[in-house]
Amino acid sequence: MRIAVVGATGMVGQVILKVLAERNFPVTELLPVASARSVGKKVVFGGREWDVISLEQGLAASPDIALFSAGGATSLEWAPKFAAAGTKVVDNSSVWRMDPTKKLIVPEINAHSIAAEDMIIANPNCSTIQLVMALNPLHQVFGVKRVIVSTYQSVTGTGKAAVDQLEGEREGINPEMAYPYVIDRNCIPHCDTFLDNDYTKEEMKMTQETVKIMGDEKIKLSATAVRVPVQGGHSESVNVEFEREYTMEEVRKLLSQTPGVTLQDRPEFNTYPMPLMAEGKNDVFVGRLRRDFTTDNALHMWIVSDNLRKGAATNTIQIAEVLLAKGYIG
Repeated sequence: MRIAVVGATGMVGQVILKVLAERNFPVTELLPVASARSVGKKVVFGGREWDVISLEQGLAASPDIALFSAGGATSLEWAPKFAAAGTKVVDNSSVWRMDPTKKLIVPEINAHSIAAEDMIIANPNCSTIQLVMALNPLHQVFGVKRVIVSTYQSVTGTGKAAVDQLEGEREGINPEMAYPYVIDRNCIPHCDTFLDNDYTKEEMKMTQETVKIMGDEKIKLSATAVRVPVQGGHSESVNVEFEREYTMEEVRKLLSQTPGVTLQDRPEFNTYPMPLMAEGKNDVFVGRLRRDFTTDNALHMWIVSDNLRKGAATNTIQIAEVLLAKGYIG
């Protein structure tokens, strides 16, 4: 299996390499692709070093599959070129997610929709992935009507520059600013750019992607996305209103039986999800479950996941595993 990892030297690209190895994906030849300034560098995978190559070289090598995590502009230009050459593409950027001709996939939810003719498959936004992992099993039984989400998002979601800013501030130096404000000991209610409706792109991604992944346009979702000074993963405070009545026992049973979800809901023992504990893990962690006593059929949840893992790299490789299992690659 010849696999190109486009953006191999970036934060998500590096985690993709780790997860490929951890899940024993059948890589016979790795093609680490990056920008011109990284060509010639080396990455370590499978106990050996591999030379970083250019996009042109990666395309010419005719990989079976290309895992893209190099930004929207790169994906917009190069993903179609790889696809036209017969390479399956799984793309982490936002450029293809809402394209009606492209599938937006969280394998535990809608892997069945992937067809042989799908050459470019979109990986959802990190905040959306962890949200729908918890919402979908409940939606299947109780019907999700309305969702209010507040996110607490790791600086790793912005990239290395943001991590450097946080670490530099904590060390007392003046780092380059990835954000318009200091992030250490601060919360910035501003993820991505603001739109005409005063929501940010990040917030609207969650609204639109949730509907597409779960396949129900009746779901109403409103989000506030906040950047916080942590590195372990994204957290979400979620209030969900259902169409039908539920019991807490039913909710706990459904979540505890959902593949890829770990229930951590023993507040009497101070057991609940936290990014410090989620870092480096592939699951989505759910806790602080409680009935919203202010209205009928509403539930509070707290959801945490490593945004570089299930929110990006792990979900990408799970999509590749579906393609392999269906015989669409290899």
